[in-house]
Amino acid sequence: MQLLTRHSQFSLLHSQSSYQFGFLDEYAKKEIRRSLLKAVAIPGYQVPYASREMPIARGFGTGGLQITLSLLGSDDILKVIDQGSDDSVNAVNIRKFIAETCPGVTLTKQTSEATIVQTRHRIPEIPLKLGQILVLQVPYPDPLIVVEPSEEKRKMMHGEGDYARLWVKLYEDMVKFKEITISHRYPTRINGFYVIDPSPIPRFDVPKLHQAEALYLFGAGREKKIYAVPPYTNAEPLSFSDIPFRVEDFTDENGQRRACDRCGSTTSFLDELMNEIDKKIYQCSDTDFCNSQLGGQNE
Repeated sequence: MQLLTRHSQFSLLHSQSSYQFGFLDEYAKKEIRRSLLKAVAIPGYQVPYASREMPIARGFGTGGLQITLSLLGSDDILKVIDQGSDDSVNAVNIRKFIAETCPGVTLTKQTSEATIVQTRHRIPEIPLKLGQILVLQVPYPDPLIVVEPSEEKRKMMHGEGDYARLWVKLYEDMVKFKEITISHRYPTRINGFYVIDPSPIPRFDVPKLHQAEALYLFGAGREKKIYAVPPYTNAEPLSFSDIPFRVEDFTDENGQRRACDRCGSTTSFLDELMNEIDKKIYQCSDTDFCNSQLGGQNE
C-alpha cells in the first residue's frame, strides 16, 4: 500500500528530454492513484479514470503502462513481460520507454526481485509475495460485454450483482459443446460480489488470483477503467456445482503430462512451438521460471 501513496518525483530527466519523471504529468498520476485507491477499497469494481494519450497506440498496453508510471519511484525494481516472455516486442519496447522516462528505476528479468511487474496475458509462475504489485494490461475490462452491449445496462447489472445472463452463456456452452468455450478472460467473482474480466490470461492463471499475497491491478486504457484484486481476497471462477472449473490440459496421447522441452518442468503453462526440423515441442511460456529451473543458466 505504501507504493500507492508514494509521491512521484518531480525532477526532470537529466538528458535532453523535457519529459517529467514517469512521462505523465503529476496531476495525471494523482488522478490515477486516487482511482487505484478506490479500486483497492472496492475489489472488482471498475473505476473510471481519465486515460491519457500515450506514445503507443491504445490496445497495446496503455492502461497498464499508465498505472505503472504512476506508481514507479526511483528506488523501484521493475519487470515487464509479454505472454510470460521478457524478450517479446511488447515487453522490450515498454521496458525501453520506461528506462528513458524513469531514471533511477532498476530493470530486472527476475520475478522475485521486482517490486512492480507489468504483464500482458500471463501471471508469473513464480508466486508473488506480499509487497509486490502485478499490473495487468487489459483490452476489455467488462465480462458482461459478451451478453450486453449497453454500458449503462452493464453498470446496473454489476451494481445489482445480476450475472444471470452470464450464467446462461456458460450453460448454453455446456448444452451446445459440452464444454465452456471461454479459453481466456474467464469471468471470476471477486470477494463474493463483482465479476471481473481477469484480462486475457489463460485459465491456468486464474486460480493464482485467489488469496494471493500480491496486489493485482488492472488497467484498460482504451476503455478508461481500473480495477483491482487486493491481497488475501477471494477470487472464484464461475462454475457449476456439478461441473468444476478446470484449467488447460497438457497431457499427451498416453495420458502423461507434457514437460518443457528446455527445462523439463511438468507444472508450468506451456507454449506449443515448432523446432528447426518442424517437430512440435513444448516450452515454458514464463522465461524467468524456465531459467530458474535450469539453475539460472540462460541459453
